[in-house]
Amino acid sequence: MDNELEVWVVDDDQSVRWVLEKALRQADFATRSFERGEHLLDALNNTEPDVLITDVRMPGIDGLALLEQLSRRAPELPVIVVTAHSDLENAVAAYQGGAFEYLPKPFDVDEAVELVRKAARERGHELELDADTTGGIPSLIGQAPAMQEVFRSIGRLSRSSMTVLITGESGTGKELVARALHQHSPRANKPFVALNTSAIASELLESELFGHEKGAFTGADARRIGRFEQADGGTLFLDEIGDMSPALQTRLLRVLAESEFFRVGGQTSIKVDVRVIAATNQDLARAVQDGRFREDLYHRLNVMRINTPPLRQRREDIPELFNHYLADAGKELGAPAKTVNSAAMEMLQGYDWPGNVRQLVNAARRLTVTAPGNVITALDIPEDLGARPDAREAQGEWTQSLANWAQKELVSDESRPLLDTALPEFEKTLIRIALTKAKGHRQQAARMLGWGRNTLTRKIRSLDLE
Repeated sequence: MDNELEVWVVDDDQSVRWVLEKALRQADFATRSFERGEHLLDALNNTEPDVLITDVRMPGIDGLALLEQLSRRAPELPVIVVTAHSDLENAVAAYQGGAFEYLPKPFDVDEAVELVRKAARERGHELELDADTTGGIPSLIGQAPAMQEVFRSIGRLSRSSMTVLITGESGTGKELVARALHQHSPRANKPFVALNTSAIASELLESELFGHEKGAFTGADARRIGRFEQADGGTLFLDEIGDMSPALQTRLLRVLAESEFFRVGGQTSIKVDVRVIAATNQDLARAVQDGRFREDLYHRLNVMRINTPPLRQRREDIPELFNHYLADAGKELGAPAKTVNSAAMEMLQGYDWPGNVRQLVNAARRLTVTAPGNVITALDIPEDLGARPDAREAQGEWTQSLANWAQKELVSDESRPLLDTALPEFEKTLIRIALTKAKGHRQQAARMLGWGRNTLTRKIRSLDLE
């Protein structure tokens, strides 16, 4: 890399600046760092870098506000946004602000350097990512690299009305992605209409899509407006598109090609402006080879593709997702949200989740009802959600030992309250184990125990564990 290329870094975290500077210099870039966005803007009065890396959350002017100013002062400057809050909103906001790319923390240094190289190579190209829409899809959650790529794709398409094909296993959130694409598009204020094509009998699907005229068939007592007309100006999401019959595939192809159709039994063509987003859990390329799906329709739908990853490929997202849906379940029941201890969460993360996020949602509802306490433990996890029989056996062993101890205590002295003896020893044991596991970090140990840090500190004092 030509060492005349200069990369500027803006981040209020000195350690992040140091790491990036070191890596960039090793890659033969010249570097310059700033603690605040205001300092960078002052420096731009004299010169301009080839690539800029900026944090999002900083004192003073933040990264997104900085992007807004840079779009006026240095519109061709490639900007890489680094953020610890790598959710969909930050991804879309970064792209809408004109970012070249965004990088979630914690990031791989080699990936950061490669992004800088890519930005440097493309310096001077017109950036394509811009839009005027905002909004949120609160249930589209994920920090895993595969989900970050989904967020990037949504951001890249945020100015577009392109046809998109979403692929992925059942239950991976394909409709959520479709809704996000719509909400972050120029059509956001127009209708979003969703239809699961496999949930409707094939003989009724044509009428469902295109509508029908009165008397078109037995039972057609009035004119019906189909989903394409309902979605005019907006987005039509067609789920499980791979199950569509060959005849309907032909009609759909014509609508995509000509933006017009006839209602069933109708004589007048109807023009529509509809963005189609299709989804499938099938391998459509294989279906084309097998003659089950039209090749020309496949290419019409597969203009842009987004793959939603299965949950087993994003296990690091399970705690955040599960706690999110526990909160939803608590609201449904009008009760406080339950929490999950570390042993139970380990089981949930180790499970393969064949039903993906949809199954996780149902598990959160189920355990909200069936777990007896406010904290879901390993004992509450059923075997069909990844519980290990040996863990249950171990749980049974210590509870049986506790029962044997209690019986002996009562035989020797019935007047002495059992809890006065058992509870302090019980708490001491768990506190010691948690502190050892957390290497002395009280905040982390308190979280393992299901307490707040102040509660743990108070317990340590009262039990003489200092």
